[in-house]
Amino acid sequence: MERITSMGVHSDKSINLLFICSRNQWRSPTGERVWSNRPDINVRSAGTSPKARRTISVDDIKWADILLFMEEKHKSRVCADFARLVHNKSMHVLDIPDEYRFMDSELVNLLEIAVSALVGHG
Repeated sequence: MERITSMGVHSDKSINLLFICSRNQWRSPTGERVWSNRPDINVRSAGTSPKARRTISVDDIKWADILLFMEEKHKSRVCADFARLVHNKSMHVLDIPDEYRFMDSELVNLLEIAVSALVGHG
């Protein structure tokens, strides 16, 4: 069985989403929490800073089907650090500024809208 999403046709295989911000403290963990209860989506979150709660790794990049960056600076950092690994990855900048706390209702709403548009979930 296949489903059509904004990214094209996908099989029944789950989609692996990786949410990325700087310190993996508020925005990316919120993305991970919001999207973690979907049966066809696997999620992780990581930060680009060496001081992140969980720093992005080679394994994270290899695992992810879609990289979701909170800001352009996160994408630039990951592309610089993991150029060969991200070459054929689907990457999207969500343009969510560092103005929110973990599970802030406005942040949850922004993540639900932005990611739904990318993965075809309402």
